[in-house]
Amino acid sequence: MADVYLNSNIVGVVDNPLTFVSDIKDLRRKGAIQIDVNVFFNEEANEISIYTDEGRARRPLIVVKDGRSLLTEKHLDQLKGGELSWMDLVRQGVVEYLDAAEEENSLIAFNDIEITVEHTHLEVSPGVITGVTTSLVPFGNYLLSTRLNGGSKNQKQALGFYAANYHLRLDMDANILHYPQNPLVKTKIHDVIDYSEHPSGQNMVVAIMCYDGYNMEDGVILNKTSIQRGLARSTYFHPISAEELRYSGGLIDEISVPDKDVKGYRSEQDYRFLETDGIVYPEAKVDEGDVIIGRTSPPRFLSSMDEYNLSAATRRESSLNLKHGQKGVADLVILTENEEGNRLVQVRLREERIPEIGDKFTSRHGQKGVTGILIPQQDIPFSASGIVPDLIFTPHGIPSRMTISHLIELIGAKVGALSGRYIDGTLFQSEYEKDLRKELQERGFREDGTEVFYDGRTGKQMLARIYVGNMYYLRLRHMVANKMQSRARGPIQLLTRQPTEGKAKEGGLRLGEMEKDTFIAHGASLLLKERFDSDQVVIPICEKSGLMGYYDLRQNGKAISPLYGENSEMSEVEMSYAFKLLLDEIRSMGIYVKLNLENKY
Repeated sequence: MADVYLNSNIVGVVDNPLTFVSDIKDLRRKGAIQIDVNVFFNEEANEISIYTDEGRARRPLIVVKDGRSLLTEKHLDQLKGGELSWMDLVRQGVVEYLDAAEEENSLIAFNDIEITVEHTHLEVSPGVITGVTTSLVPFGNYLLSTRLNGGSKNQKQALGFYAANYHLRLDMDANILHYPQNPLVKTKIHDVIDYSEHPSGQNMVVAIMCYDGYNMEDGVILNKTSIQRGLARSTYFHPISAEELRYSGGLIDEISVPDKDVKGYRSEQDYRFLETDGIVYPEAKVDEGDVIIGRTSPPRFLSSMDEYNLSAATRRESSLNLKHGQKGVADLVILTENEEGNRLVQVRLREERIPEIGDKFTSRHGQKGVTGILIPQQDIPFSASGIVPDLIFTPHGIPSRMTISHLIELIGAKVGALSGRYIDGTLFQSEYEKDLRKELQERGFREDGTEVFYDGRTGKQMLARIYVGNMYYLRLRHMVANKMQSRARGPIQLLTRQPTEGKAKEGGLRLGEMEKDTFIAHGASLLLKERFDSDQVVIPICEKSGLMGYYDLRQNGKAISPLYGENSEMSEVEMSYAFKLLLDEIRSMGIYVKLNLENKY
């Protein structure tokens, strides 16, 4: 006897659970019931679970019966000839989709050589055990799992040609690589997903060596001349929008150049890029503080007294200007309406991003690094055949991480470039490394990938041979231009009087407890005086009662005790405004907080 659950709800009991489960599977394979039904028998709990609900991750597998795969050569020929489709195989019960639960009852063979009588299914292809982005990593079976995971994640952050209609779109944070290329070392998945339609990297000449320590700690060195020719150059797009909101009483915002009598009018300099309709003109070079869309709003508070009050009836300024750190060129201006029928203006800014120190690059093997220096071509080491690397990668990133696929791709792409063909680096089905080395030797190079190099500065031959080849490198969206943040003075919060938080609000970087400890450890403890008085305030304290006093403006700002009035000694005490706030909050609960003052000296 076994309980039967349908989508976690009990529906009944069966006498022979194994027969029941096998009958459901047979019915599904014959097409008598829906193909998205999955069944799982839990022997320990003696329960059968049937799942038909949405949102389950399911994957296709070839059915194996009596130690033989149901997919025959005839099927493959019919697929190639177009007589059969994928769904025909599913309907015939040759291929079926399993979810995580039913997979627990299955024994899946990695390839057809491994099949035994116990096996129930066969992988469609050995490489499909990974997801789409992971299977784009070439020679992934020569890579540690953590690096494979990292290589997969890094590809999602790479700049490339993300959509062909990017010039018509207003995406929040769009980047377009100017000269994207197809990788020389591909996998079969690259062809399956039409990767050539939306590539996201460039083939670079990479040398593995040190150069004056500028590529220490995962740093990479870039050839400045390559960058001047357009290597890894991209454009950053950022949209700004404003709408004419409707308010109660029939009042409405107005997009136009604000008049001088508007409350909060800026200077004429701020509105210099606006045309007569109050919108920036295309191709205007704008910087932070410049108004992009001019707008005025009705007064905030309207009452019956307003007909007598002329000043309250003036409209107020509510234009959209560029925030701190924003700049660019007005690339596209769109006039339209939103869902409510209000007028909507959208402006897209574009900014050219040339690689600089601090920008992030990565190979497809989780070997990410930040640009350490840009070196002119004449100073970069060059090979005996005159090849100058675009990127110099540190040798210290290889031993501990054991990214062997990174090294194989260098040789593979080198062979691809010399032979004029794409190299297959599909997971578990790639070209053999020894074959690639043999082909490299046939092309007149050393089979180990090393070459004699000369120092660009001295012209002398280098003592060691340098491992050099081609590699598909990606530029990631983490650019130093987006992350630069500094502040001397700026806005403060109303409640605590401390600096605001966040880059867009012109905020500061927080110095916490642990940062404080590092300053003390460096012997720079006097710096803490400056760091910790962002909300410094001087408060009069009554020496008798220990309470905070106040300044009486009727007596020329004299400090008065709240308890003893003028009959007390008042001392001015420096403290953090946040501490003064804490004292106020404790007092509001009826707790007497007494400050016992001692002389500093």
